[in-house]
This record gives sequence, structure tokens and C-alpha cells, in this order.
Amino acid sequence: MKARRYGAPAKKERLMRISGLQKTTLLDFPGRVACTIFLNGCNFRCPFCQNSEILDGRGGEDISEEELLAFLRRRRGILDGVCVSGGEPLVHAETLDLLSKIKALGCDVKLDTNGAFPERLKEAAHAGLVDFVAMDIKNSPKNYAKTAGVAVDMAKIEESAKFLMESGIEYEFRTTVVKELHAAEDFIRIGQWLRGAKRYFLQAFRDGDTVLKSGLTPCTDAEMQTFKQLLKPYIPNVLIRGEE
Repeated sequence: MKARRYGAPAKKERLMRISGLQKTTLLDFPGRVACTIFLNGCNFRCPFCQNSEILDGRGGEDISEEELLAFLRRRRGILDGVCVSGGEPLVHAETLDLLSKIKALGCDVKLDTNGAFPERLKEAAHAGLVDFVAMDIKNSPKNYAKTAGVAVDMAKIEESAKFLMESGIEYEFRTTVVKELHAAEDFIRIGQWLRGAKRYFLQAFRDGDTVLKSGLTPCTDAEMQTFKQLLKPYIPNVLIRGEE
């Protein structure tokens, strides 16, 4: 089989758009001074999503790949990482070409993903295009579709999670907790599913003007602590975002 050349010109129209750029972050990429880019498009419609304006491929900014790479060249010696988020970055096959170009500039790459594209996740990992993966865990398997807002192929989600746990790549799992969508039993089921995971974060839902569905609310601090304790027998390294 002929090896794929990442970064080669695409033969078809590129559907991927860079819809946002946060120029500096000390939070999104553990251990790195990084920037965060947001790619358009997503196969999920999570009601709590804060980036609803870019889910359908429209909205947000329109930053060219050339602009992004020029920015990264100018920031050499300042930035040492790039967080690639969305939307869902792996909804586009072209994302792997972009990751290759970012890596060629000497930046480490953190990928945010919902895990629905295990083949592309594995391809990126095996090609050395990602250094850290943050995978969203939407809910317990039986409530996944409700929380993702669409029908979900759980076999693909489970394949991605299993791969990360066995790959040796630095990773974390994380769940945005919403009072209307999550209950104590869900976290017991998640713990049983992801038993032995390296790191798991609970993060409180934050409402805002760009959230996809109105009327959702965060859980209380006490509820978040309860969910944390329910996970701990299965995943000892579980934290509430902000505690670390």
C-alpha cells in the first residue's frame, strides 16, 4: 500500500473551515503554552454545546489555513502547542493534513474529539500527528443519543475510548455535566465502562448566548462532588475541572 502523504494538495474542494482562533491559552493544553483553533462542522447536536454557530459548517470566523500557519510561524518560541477543537475536528478527512502542517512547524498537537471517528483518530495517532487527545464522554451508553442530540453508533465511541486507553498516547476523558441530562446512575455506568482510565474530568455546564438549547442548568457543587465519588471506585484519578 502506498503511504499517504500528509500535506499534499487535496484533489477535491476542501469543506473544512477554521472558524475561530484563541491566540493564547494556558488551560486548554496541559503543560503547554498554546493556542486553540476551532474547526467548523459536527456530526452531533449536543443540546449543551456552546459552539452552536459553527456546527453546520457556517458561522464563526473564516481564517484561512495560510493565515493560521503564518500566525504559528510568528509565534515560534512563544507557543509550543496547538489545541484543535470544534465542532468535531475529525468530521473532516482534511483535518489530518492540517495536523501534519502544524506538527511540521514544531508544535505539539492536542485534539478534542467526540470519538465518533475511530479510524481517523487511529490514523492520526499512528502517523504521530497528535500528542494529547481529549475525548468527550457524553453520558452513560444508554443515554448517549439523548445527550448527543442524534442517533449514535456506540460501537465507534467505545472503539475510540478503548484505543486511547491502550495506545500509550496522553489522553483524558471528560463529561460536561447538565442537571437535565445526567443522574447518579449515569456516572456509575460510565465508571464501569471506562474502568481504569488514566484521567477523567467532570466539567460544569455553563450557559450562554450560543448554547444550542435554552433552559439547561448546571448541577450544584454538592452534586458534582457526589458524581465524582461515584466514579472514583472505577477511575481513581477523577477531578472536577478547576480542582487541578
